[in-house]
Amino acid sequence: MKKILLNAIFTILISYCIGQTKDSATFFLHKFAQNIGSETYRRTAEGNNVTYDINFKFVDRGAPVPLKAQLVTSMGLEPVSLFIKGNTSRFSTINDTVRLQNKSVLIRVDDSAYTEAVKPNSFPVGGYSPGTVQMILLQYWKSHGEPKNITMLPTGAASIKRVGKDELLFMDKPLILERYLVSGVIWGNEIIWTDQKGNLVCLITNDAEGDKVEMMWSDYEPLLPELIRRAATYAMQLFSASMQMDFSKNKLLAIVGGSIVDVEGGEPIDNSVIIIEHGLIKQVGRSGAIKIPANATVIHAEGKTILPGLWDMHAHFEQAEWGPAYLAAGVTTVRDCGNEFGYINAIKSAIDSHRGVGPFIIKAGVIDGPGPAGLGIVRAATKEEAIKVVDTYKDSGFAQIKIYSSVTPDIVKVITDEAHRVGLTVTGHIPQRLTTRAGIDSGMDQVNHVQYVYSMMKRKPDNSVDLQDSSNLAALVYLKEHHTVIDPTLGVYEMIFRSVKDDIQEMEPNFNALPMPLQVLFKNVGMSPDQAKLAKPRMEAMFNLVKAMHDKGIPIVAGTDMGFPGYSVPRELELYVQAGLTPMEAIQSATIVPARVMNMDKRTGSIKVGKQADLVIVNADPLKGIRNIRNVWMVIKEGQKYDPVALHRMVGFNQ
Repeated sequence: MKKILLNAIFTILISYCIGQTKDSATFFLHKFAQNIGSETYRRTAEGNNVTYDINFKFVDRGAPVPLKAQLVTSMGLEPVSLFIKGNTSRFSTINDTVRLQNKSVLIRVDDSAYTEAVKPNSFPVGGYSPGTVQMILLQYWKSHGEPKNITMLPTGAASIKRVGKDELLFMDKPLILERYLVSGVIWGNEIIWTDQKGNLVCLITNDAEGDKVEMMWSDYEPLLPELIRRAATYAMQLFSASMQMDFSKNKLLAIVGGSIVDVEGGEPIDNSVIIIEHGLIKQVGRSGAIKIPANATVIHAEGKTILPGLWDMHAHFEQAEWGPAYLAAGVTTVRDCGNEFGYINAIKSAIDSHRGVGPFIIKAGVIDGPGPAGLGIVRAATKEEAIKVVDTYKDSGFAQIKIYSSVTPDIVKVITDEAHRVGLTVTGHIPQRLTTRAGIDSGMDQVNHVQYVYSMMKRKPDNSVDLQDSSNLAALVYLKEHHTVIDPTLGVYEMIFRSVKDDIQEMEPNFNALPMPLQVLFKNVGMSPDQAKLAKPRMEAMFNLVKAMHDKGIPIVAGTDMGFPGYSVPRELELYVQAGLTPMEAIQSATIVPARVMNMDKRTGSIKVGKQADLVIVNADPLKGIRNIRNVWMVIKEGQKYDPVALHRMVGFNQ
């Protein structure tokens, strides 16, 4: 009798909680803090079942991304079915059906269908979207005793934690939101805020392109900038709290026995000693010539190779997990090529003040123009707007401006003139109404992506390029004479133009070490074999252009535009060697060359006395085989030691 009574009370409580969920709501969807669409749901109850009919759609840089879903649960929040069909990004689709009955579940993913037994605490989830499903997932977790893990259907496992409350001021009244951390749905952590009744207020997540996406209950839209900033701070604290970092002023390190690679052209120093104090390199030389201080922590690097910390000159720090992933791969400096203003400022502030874990960030502030294909909320359509935006970035510590694809030709010139006036350089895309020459003539110092150099070339019918053609040679001379810097991002094009039938481990040998959500994401990126075959001449032309530009003395800096987190940097260097650069030349493109380009070579970029102690120690010599650069044993940034295995485990890699 007591058990029956308890069950009845429990059912009443559940019904009460469900009754607090709104019958309908609209969430605004954002990228780069720009409202690009919405998700709406309508809740209906019939018998013992509750149905959520969901419409999700945004437009990203002119491309529509629509999705429809239907979630059915019992009144007690037991899942019955989930149907999702549509797009999850500009380049990815989903077509999933999950039906639960008794103790089995029928799962259909695209054309594949199967049945399996239902595990305890299982719930259907279709990735990061739609947000309504995650709201009900959270309610399911609460109603089932807050289990440690929830089995996601069709695949994966999620964990949810209560991590605090946030008090904000909204419409001149205090507003208290519950904050939760969700991991396993995407790579890394999502942050969810709900009101006191369990209604979703804000979801900070990442889409299938790896771009940060925010879902915000329309009623609370004005709170988004503050929640973005807080999300960055909270996410960085997760990693710094789990690391034992020692930034004491008197710390002394002595790295002994390793072979130092001199990227400035000197001979390697075998059996070396490096003394590090206060985060700076104090002495460099051969063993026996340098006295090791008695109070130094000695790092034995016998048989290992020591390189300057690597750079990624085309990063998009879209989530905190990139910090540990970058450091684990030996990347100690990144140029963030466009991000949400408040988010990247908070991320960089956390890292610089040792409240976060990650590389040193150089900020490039993105500016786009008017029109439906524009990106983000930072736009400039007039001279006055352009000047104001550039000055805002300058005042906020940005080193560079990044021009995006919808900026009009007249505004490009205004942006570059103002940037140069206040001491900033300009990089970016070549806007749609400009040629590469016109962009550079307007004052662009650097260009992102080799495709904009490829667009300068006279092409054959199969899209290959004859680099002996006089007009093509003239284009290279033009780039050289204008001192234009190129970050090729070859890895992006390798991913786009690959055949999905090829073994992805050929391009990424550590693929199986990636967190499962990333494996699922990357495995299906590419083309059909026939399409990949047609694209091969274009890809080969891009490889040849990298070699030709390097031979002409055009600065090449290693940039990845995301890709495999951390691993994309060594992959980019492998592609440069495949294009014809030597291992040393490839390594220079990720060390001393970007340091010179960004006027930071007096501070970093090589292993010299007086420079910042940013080092990567690997177990084999990358000069004998560039793939050896992946075999990272230890990373040192600003004199702080990091274990790559611990860093990878921190962000879900199978190391």
